Amino acid sequence: MSRIVITTIGSLGDLHPKIAIALELRDRGHDVVFATHQGYQAKIEALGFEFHPMRPDGTDDPLEIARMTDRKTGSEYAVRNWLLPSLRETYTDLINAAKDADFMIAGEIVYAARLVAEKLRIRWASSALSPFSFLSAYDPSAIALFPFLAKLRGFGVPINQVIIQLLKTVTKSWATPIHQLRKELELPQLIGNPIIDDKFSPYLVLAMFSSVLAKPQPDWAKNTVITGFTFYDGNQNKTELSPKLQQFLDVGEPPLVYTLGSANVLNPGVFYQESIQAATQLNRRAVLLMGGNTLPENLPKDIIATNYAPYSKIFPHACAIIHQGGIGTTAQAIQAGRPTLIMPYTYDQPDNAARVQRLGTSRTILREQYSALRVAKELSELVGNPRYAAKAAEIGRIIQSENGVVVACDAIEKQLEAIK
Repeated sequence: MSRIVITTIGSLGDLHPKIAIALELRDRGHDVVFATHQGYQAKIEALGFEFHPMRPDGTDDPLEIARMTDRKTGSEYAVRNWLLPSLRETYTDLINAAKDADFMIAGEIVYAARLVAEKLRIRWASSALSPFSFLSAYDPSAIALFPFLAKLRGFGVPINQVIIQLLKTVTKSWATPIHQLRKELELPQLIGNPIIDDKFSPYLVLAMFSSVLAKPQPDWAKNTVITGFTFYDGNQNKTELSPKLQQFLDVGEPPLVYTLGSANVLNPGVFYQESIQAATQLNRRAVLLMGGNTLPENLPKDIIATNYAPYSKIFPHACAIIHQGGIGTTAQAIQAGRPTLIMPYTYDQPDNAARVQRLGTSRTILREQYSALRVAKELSELVGNPRYAAKAAEIGRIIQSENGVVVACDAIEKQLEAIK
């Protein structure tokens, strides 16, 4: 039996895919330990896993969430004002959790993971939850910071390489704390930019998404394995739909389902107000998944609001899903085989939206254009054109046939065999 540390920073969309892997690894006889935000302790321990708190703490402050999810400045703010100011604390917490580990699996923005692995001289796997993580010149991504560059997608590899080099230049100074701590720890100097390209494990990179979104490219990190999505949709005892919601779904036509995931829901703006009006204009039934937001009163009889429902249970009931484009929500939506309208915020969300739109299963609306009139127009095309539903069902069957958890754990155990 091997002792494996799983470490991640971010939202439930970052945590849940790791839980899926942890459950399978435990079933295979391994001892799995989590190092992540203090706020996830109850969830992790309820599943029977050993838990170690790791800084920085997560935040549910709407103002902080708004700063971190700003399309133009969110990435820089999150890295320079949240993640890297706590780098030393993250390193301390993680090295204490991993001191007896045989192997480590790290989320992409756990910048201390590589330092810990090198200092302890243990093998580790880095993970990428979406194609955006690779920033390939051969399969270019939509970049929230430079949305106009999406128009250059078809101009070929040389142009796309220039764009990636521009990103490296812009983010070079962000990584200064990483270089400083590496020097203090007497670790070798990095060749590339640990924010962009020099961030992957030399042993194993788990691309935890389906190949329908992206296929391996010549400039991807070596030792990358596309696993397929790894799904976990539990929330302690809340794994079923509430009786009220189930009754609503049972008595009428498939509804529109609106959600903003687990992070962006803390900064919804006018999303829910405009969504209610759009559903009313279309004379469509609708479900609003609102997280911790106050549920609206006096809703039309064909619209219901609830704080939470597991996506795997409710998405298959939808006629269409309207969401923020986080990779976890995107994965659940395409697995359900339902067309989507995506209103991306930042990070990988614009790229996820662009990829599913190219698949023919989705449409995209900019956040600043999210008005009832515009949403109703987009949904009329999405729901009224049978090609979207047909293509979504086709892609859904592909996703359902994949087993990302098994592929990922097989790759991890291959690394464990190499240790013996």
